[in-house]
Amino acid sequence: MKEADPSSRARHEDGGTPVPLTSDHRRVEELESYGVLGEPPRRDLTALTALAAQLCDVPSAAINLITVSEQVQVAAYGINPGICRREDSMCAAILHESAPVVVADARLDPRFHDNPFVTGVLADVRFYAATHLITPNGVAIGTLCVFDEVPREFSDQQRDGLALLADRVVDALELGLRSQQLERSLQVLHDTQDELRRSNEELAAFAGAAAHDLRNPLTSVSMSLQMLGEVDSVTADEDARWMLDRALSGALRMDQMIEDLLAYGQVGGSLRRERLDLGQVMDDVRADLDGALIGVDLQVGPMPAVAGDRTQLRLVLQNLVANAVKFTRPYATPEITVTSARVDGGWRVAVADNGRGVAAADRDRVFEPLVRFDKETKGTGLGLAICARVVRAHGGTIRMDASPSGGALVWFDLPDGD
Repeated sequence: MKEADPSSRARHEDGGTPVPLTSDHRRVEELESYGVLGEPPRRDLTALTALAAQLCDVPSAAINLITVSEQVQVAAYGINPGICRREDSMCAAILHESAPVVVADARLDPRFHDNPFVTGVLADVRFYAATHLITPNGVAIGTLCVFDEVPREFSDQQRDGLALLADRVVDALELGLRSQQLERSLQVLHDTQDELRRSNEELAAFAGAAAHDLRNPLTSVSMSLQMLGEVDSVTADEDARWMLDRALSGALRMDQMIEDLLAYGQVGGSLRRERLDLGQVMDDVRADLDGALIGVDLQVGPMPAVAGDRTQLRLVLQNLVANAVKFTRPYATPEITVTSARVDGGWRVAVADNGRGVAAADRDRVFEPLVRFDKETKGTGLGLAICARVVRAHGGTIRMDASPSGGALVWFDLPDGD
């Protein structure tokens, strides 16, 4: 909400905090946001009324909130919380006054001498003191009041203490509001996570089905193209040979996409956990990528033993190293380091390169399926999505940061396990 207009505030005679002149519309908006109207008295608010009564040495205290038509006691001490008409409320009558109100004997005060809470119709109030409840938005929503059936005096210390407790009432209402907002945000996050999980499962199922449906016709097309390549009339014609090569190249790219789709649909579903040495897994990765690593400076530090699926974790490391090789800087020797470090509850493995890197705003999206920021480099946009599925299936986390050399640093955490 907007801050209250300073010009709409009246000031205390002593120069203290101004009490806002608040419209009923704004007051109702604030009251509804706190969610206490119509609810059982909260223990924290009831405790504050008890403190107020003890501090002021009176038998009764209440937190009165003023709506358009009613006074609602959301907490009370010495009486049962109730609701009355606004025109009968003593607190509503002084809500727009410029300072806290202290009345030694309400029968002698022209504001209250004929009020039903004073005359005996609703009660027999004599002593009455009230401090405004002003929200951080500058809205007076009610009072913290104390009262007694006998006249009494009120010390400056009691007046100050009541003002402090009124501030704590507003703090408690604000804390409740923030808690409600947090709970709603957590529920939205939970719902979003559920929806994302369902979407990922549906995408994985679709990827697997689509890959299987595409594989058979693609195999037939590839075989036909290869057979054409053995026909003399085709090989002798330069244009025909060029078109055939382009068709074969497209078939190979499609085959790679199908492989990636199958991998994405299959990984992370069921894990065959075992105790394995990631150093040995990296040896296998180095052997698999032997051709692609020609001219690449690949440094692998000590690797831990972890609990996981050997095949799927090998796929993660292979994808990360292959990505680092793929996205190198022009005319620069590719430098890749694979390191590990102990973290709370598990191990962190990091693959860093000196390549082109990824903009900070895009680093979360790179793990989404089919996302590609570099259209000039070959790929399907599924490699890092596959890595994310495997790591999350192991109960871990995967992220991307910038490497010390300005390239990409992808790290993933694996929790300790048997």
